[in-house]
Amino acid sequence: MEVDARSKTCPICGYEFTGVGMGLKAVAILLVLLFLYLIFLRLF
Repeated sequence: MEVDARSKTCPICGYEFTGVGMGLKAVAILLVLLFLYLIFLRLF
């Protein structure tokens, strides 16, 4: 059975899929940028 990739719930069992919020994505990007910044400080 095919399930739409954008669906929020499973049509078979009714399980609600969780999504990643924009806040979590922003924090992850900031941490990666901070990590890269600290690496470049050590190299130069």
